[in-house]
Amino acid sequence: MSPVTSHSVEAATPLALKDKLVPALGAAALGIVLLFGAGFAPMEALHNAAHDSRHSAGFPCH
Repeated sequence: MSPVTSHSVEAATPLALKDKLVPALGAAALGIVLLFGAGFAPMEALHNAAHDSRHSAGFPCH
C-alpha cells in the first residue's frame, strides 16, 4: 500500500493587470490581423486555403 500524503491547498493569488492585459492585447492584435487579412484577400486565395486545410484535416470537400 502506498503511504497517505496530505496536500496543502494554497489560496489562488489574483492576477495582476499586466498578466491579463498582455494576452488580451495579443489576442486582439491577432484577431485584427486575421480579420483584415481575410477581408482584403482575393476570394480565390481564401477558397484555396480553406480547401487545402479541409483536405489536410482529412475532411472531404467534394
